[in-house]
Amino acid sequence: MEKQLHLNLLASRPPMAGGVQSSSKMRMGPGRKRDFSPLPWSHYYETMEDVEVENENGKDIFRIYCSGSHGPVLLLLHGGGHSALSWAVFTAVICSRITCRVVAMDLRAHGDSKVKNPEDLSADTMAKDIGKVMEVLYGENPPPIMIIGHSMGGAIAVHTAIANHIPSLLGLCVIDVVEGTAMDALNSMQNFLRSRPKTFKSLENAIEWSVKSGQIRNVESARVSMGGQVKKCEETASSPGVSNSIEGIIEEDEEEEAEEESNKKRMKEDDQEMKKESIFTWRVELSKTEKYWEGWFRGLSALFLTCPVPKLLLLAGVDRLDKDLTIGQMQGKFQMQVLPQCGHAVHEDAPEKVADALATFMVRHKFTDFKEGYLC
Repeated sequence: MEKQLHLNLLASRPPMAGGVQSSSKMRMGPGRKRDFSPLPWSHYYETMEDVEVENENGKDIFRIYCSGSHGPVLLLLHGGGHSALSWAVFTAVICSRITCRVVAMDLRAHGDSKVKNPEDLSADTMAKDIGKVMEVLYGENPPPIMIIGHSMGGAIAVHTAIANHIPSLLGLCVIDVVEGTAMDALNSMQNFLRSRPKTFKSLENAIEWSVKSGQIRNVESARVSMGGQVKKCEETASSPGVSNSIEGIIEEDEEEEAEEESNKKRMKEDDQEMKKESIFTWRVELSKTEKYWEGWFRGLSALFLTCPVPKLLLLAGVDRLDKDLTIGQMQGKFQMQVLPQCGHAVHEDAPEKVADALATFMVRHKFTDFKEGYLC
């Protein structure tokens, strides 16, 4: 049970018996090799832009991805260590279901956002970031906005709503984050983070690991979203013996033949270039964010229940429901749906199911309409 609890915060459960789960079109027959090559954001979003936000220390820049031109705005907030790209496949699906606009945002210190103080990942600061980005995008007359957040992003969505940073807030959807299990998970989170690979030899390698480890069970989603979790870094695989010996020879022959010296220098540079290999590492060192974890999740259930807008809670399993939410659900304070056979990254593992649940919720509350021709 403890192993499962820690995954409720930032990662996914191990794969279920039977292997990786994905959509039927991604299944491979015997002898077929699964494709782990990365997919571009432009297959799923219409536009990408960087939003500049003024703060006390200068300017912060937040990367956003957008789709749609009409209807309410779905503001998508990713989990810890992830990025807006984790919502890519979901975005394509939800935009085919209902009339809406999508804004998926890289939170501070995540993805391609660049902020002056990336160490500050407090719930209060991140909630303020979201309000400022929406203000820059829409000014004093924002459209109706529904916040949808996964894991850490779900917690930040609740804090954003409670602080009234989104005055045109329409509704709130929180995906697979519950105070009770999240708080229980904190004790084992560092062990989980230490168990992850620190580097990957390629982006394809990182994508393959994410699928085979069960972090993301949908191959298509992993192929577009893992690029937002890892970054390329160049390291030289040093070979001191070879390098030093060449350098020594060059020094000895320096006054004898200038042409030979040039050739040997070129050989040295070529040798170093051959030994330089591109590796990928995590964009966010989650272990260093530990001091903020409790602030994200402490008191979350009570805050969620007091948000004065229609609320939807999507969970990967009923074991995640804590006492306060169980009572609140029985009292009809929010709508809940359990999506079985998913890992923690519910919106990546089952984007169609999450889109269907959200679309039905929004249409029921008359926030929007189904698109013509879509059969729910």
